[in-house]
Amino acid sequence: MRFTKTSIDALTLPAGKSEHYEWDATLKGFGVKLNAGGSRNYLIQYRNKEGRTRRLVVGKVATLTLDEARKRARDLLSGLQVGIDPHADKAAAKVRAAVTLESVAEAYLKQAERRLKSRSFEQVERHLRRDWQPLASMPVTEIKRANVAAQLNVIAVDGHRVKAARARSALSAMFAWAMGEGLAESNPVVGTNKPADEKARDRVLTETELRAIWRACRDDTYGRIVRLLLLTGQRRDEVGSISEGELNLAAAVWTIPAGRTKNGLVHEVPLSRPALEILATQPRTEGRSFLFGHGMGAFSGWSNSKERLDTRIAASGIVMPPWRLHDLRRTAATGMASVGVLPHVVEAVLNHISGAKAGVAGIYNRATYAREKREALDLWAAHVLGLAQSGLSTTPS
Repeated sequence: MRFTKTSIDALTLPAGKSEHYEWDATLKGFGVKLNAGGSRNYLIQYRNKEGRTRRLVVGKVATLTLDEARKRARDLLSGLQVGIDPHADKAAAKVRAAVTLESVAEAYLKQAERRLKSRSFEQVERHLRRDWQPLASMPVTEIKRANVAAQLNVIAVDGHRVKAARARSALSAMFAWAMGEGLAESNPVVGTNKPADEKARDRVLTETELRAIWRACRDDTYGRIVRLLLLTGQRRDEVGSISEGELNLAAAVWTIPAGRTKNGLVHEVPLSRPALEILATQPRTEGRSFLFGHGMGAFSGWSNSKERLDTRIAASGIVMPPWRLHDLRRTAATGMASVGVLPHVVEAVLNHISGAKAGVAGIYNRATYAREKREALDLWAAHVLGLAQSGLSTTPS
């Protein structure tokens, strides 16, 4: 029959039937369905690419005009000609809607529990299940940067900015994992403001964090620098500006000249076997005095390289509060003390000369502590490698 408002209003359900279909003579596949309960719906009927008959409701007769319903039906039927299956799109939309923050968080936590130590896992779980609960029912595809930023502000109220920073890190790590699993197309945490930075002077890295940093280091210039910072306990610019003339690899000693040390004193750093291996793998360039960097200068790409390192750490699932390269020096000092190195030897390794160690006595002590410094750094290197090789997966390439 040719659909008109009058002809549709006149339709009745045949006696003894629970449903009835009428089809429009002017638009193939466009129809009206009548049900025993009294509902009347516009719909389309078509065959999908597998040859199966599909029907899809366009809208209610009571709420759509005939012209509106016919236009919707024509658009859907036209899409079929270019491979757009409205039923498949609707099913896919339901699937996407079912992939909520809560469901992704549960899947993420299952795999994170196998990789993280219990304390780290408990922190991640607490942030994802408690701090991000207001977004739990939202499909991950619909969570935008504005949603994340708004909830971060809620978490940070009453001075809880450090907690907000850690919640942000946990969510970012989860989204990075979800992207790798194909559950999310982007990370809405990227670009949001960091609620707080922990003060560098208070920051000693945990063993989990130390391991995460070591494993996230690639076999490139920056990765070698970061590992040397941790193994030697020296300052960022001291390592980044190493020159070939400062190294005596045969004697396993790195001598930092007075002009490059903070206290203006020559400093000899014994090189452990892992440190020697790292230095040996760094490519040399003919005519360059600096070991690291490009052109004629020392290494300079600190900020961008640090950001990329942090991104890899977050993708590994480790929640890392803000940290700085100088924290590696403090961590090395604390770590050496924790494995039995005496305080005055730690001070000598760090080139901290004060009080009785100043002047002539300082020169004498540097010579006296040469053996102790080597033993300390060898012990610390063995401890670091032991941590790096335990628990988690292998270092990213």
